[in-house]
Amino acid sequence: MLRHGVSRWLSIAMGMLLCGVVATPASAQVTPGVRAGISGDPTQFYFGGHIETTPLVDRLHFRPNIEAGVGDDVTLVALNLEFVYRFPARQQWQPYVGAGPALNIVSNGESDTEGGFNILIGLEQRSGLFFEFKIGAAGGPDLKFAVGYVFH
Repeated sequence: MLRHGVSRWLSIAMGMLLCGVVATPASAQVTPGVRAGISGDPTQFYFGGHIETTPLVDRLHFRPNIEAGVGDDVTLVALNLEFVYRFPARQQWQPYVGAGPALNIVSNGESDTEGGFNILIGLEQRSGLFFEFKIGAAGGPDLKFAVGYVFH
């Protein structure tokens, strides 16, 4: 029963993310990406994906993502609605910062849904490789480290 509940929430979250891609106007292109990493409290391995819009204003992008974490006797699915600001890059690596609300679905024998908020900092290489640190406030993992790739 627990797996069915998590599977259902994961399906709903993926559907919401895909609706965001489909509902995006043709003039606003999106870029997909994948990620995997580790988190602390709960200590987990997590993986997921994101889409990123072209700049909404200046260098501010909308980057919703979904992450599924396993370990520490907990399954966590996070739907993160984050915005990132990309600093100008004169070199191979481009730094960025971001933040946004999260919906966390936690299962450890029982299913519970809680809100949260993430603050993040990252570096992305022009080829698409990126490294990212997230700090969770008010729900979700306290700290996350991810390595990912953006498909340009």
